[in-house]
Amino acid sequence: MSSVVVVGAGFGGMAAALRARAKGHEVTLIDRCERLGGRAQVFERNGFRHDAGPTVLTAPFLFEELFALFDRSLSDYVTLVPLKPWYRFEFADGEHFDYGGSLQDTLDEIKRIHPPDVEGYQRLLAHSRKLYDVGFTKLADQPFHRMDVMLAQVPHLARLGAWRSVWQMVCRYLQSDYLRQAFSIQPLLVGGNPFDTTCIYGLIHFLEQAHGVHFAMGGTGALVDAIERLMREQGIEIRLNTTVTGLSCQNQRITTVELESNQAPSESLAADWVISNADPAHLYGKLLAPKEVNWTARLKTSRWRKSMGLFVLFFGTKRTYDQVAHHTIWMGPRYRELLDDIFNKKILADDFSIYLHRPTATDPSFAPPGCDSYYALVPVPNLQGNVDWASAGPRLTERVIEALDRTTLPGLKEVIVDPFFMTPQDFEQRYLSPEGAGFSVSPLFRQSAWFRFHNRGEGPKNLFVVGAGTHPGAGLPGVVSSAKVVDRLMPNAA
Repeated sequence: MSSVVVVGAGFGGMAAALRARAKGHEVTLIDRCERLGGRAQVFERNGFRHDAGPTVLTAPFLFEELFALFDRSLSDYVTLVPLKPWYRFEFADGEHFDYGGSLQDTLDEIKRIHPPDVEGYQRLLAHSRKLYDVGFTKLADQPFHRMDVMLAQVPHLARLGAWRSVWQMVCRYLQSDYLRQAFSIQPLLVGGNPFDTTCIYGLIHFLEQAHGVHFAMGGTGALVDAIERLMREQGIEIRLNTTVTGLSCQNQRITTVELESNQAPSESLAADWVISNADPAHLYGKLLAPKEVNWTARLKTSRWRKSMGLFVLFFGTKRTYDQVAHHTIWMGPRYRELLDDIFNKKILADDFSIYLHRPTATDPSFAPPGCDSYYALVPVPNLQGNVDWASAGPRLTERVIEALDRTTLPGLKEVIVDPFFMTPQDFEQRYLSPEGAGFSVSPLFRQSAWFRFHNRGEGPKNLFVVGAGTHPGAGLPGVVSSAKVVDRLMPNAA
């Protein structure tokens, strides 16, 4: 039976491991972290639990498909609950906008803020459905390693105006600046700037309306645990606290995977096939010898723009804030100018915006009784910005706490418990993410589809690639769909 080694246990790697196992391969999954999930780690401190990675769960059918491969039901392993609202937007002048629930809920909120935009939003949603039908339904699980596949899609992409940015698309339909901001932030969920990310990512509007936004009881970590249980039931070998240090090749094929761990400082593992869930820039820049890498991957590794970085502040509170939604998007006083500072100038500005996650709004088990658990995520420049995070991290912590104390979480300074943070340096060191990027390469049009890192390895013939840096892109639906692409390319076990 042929052997498959999966490098990296993010959601793309876990999904690929399951799909390879369903094809009859012997599968070994390797990750350098203490638990599965890649960036979806879980921190437990003083009775507070914190999901460290993705918390917005859309398209749950993609996870149901993984369990169905083995005649299992996702609901027997983890409980997903729908959220309402999906997000609460809080603007700098005190206005707010609750997005999600039923379509009528959203239309009622739009009418409250700017009645003429009710009709405009309905047209935006109709356009989003067209983007979804092409960009997600037809193309999200299709291989894009051949140029003729890309050329065949040019007429469809041109008809949908794919050269426009998400911001330009939203402005065609909506007049209110509040609503323009609220309905253009989706690229930030996958590492992109709304002002230069292709409007294909506008499909997220319809994706959310069609499938809702959910939360796994117990957190994203509980979803990881459910997938781990399924993998172990199916005989997938899991090796944690183990780092892949290189991939050795002969005759254009990977023959061995080089490993390091506390137990074995140097070890080699034979492989018939390798699926990499490492960042592609790390894969092609560090794990493979230059002579084994195609010119296309070398070009992308050296030239492609990385996503922004992330500063994440974790904390608990000695009281509950029952008025605070599960997901709050706290908008700073600047929008376009702030994003320009982050993505283009790569400077850490004095102002910021925050994604505030309060899981205890849905699942009180994240904190001791009478307490709340939070993380506050702030988009920041990646490490190309040369920010001194040793000093900037504590200062930004103070500023975020001050801002939340003044607005969403009054009295926070008096009740906050055990704050700690992660910076782009942590992403680079813990997850081997080049430049500390939060979402691998940016989702620009010129870095999408064929132009993105290919799912069929650009070098060794027995290499496949999944995860945020590959087609179709970052975010849970994207990385899980990348494993479906590999499923189409990988043969069944001999």
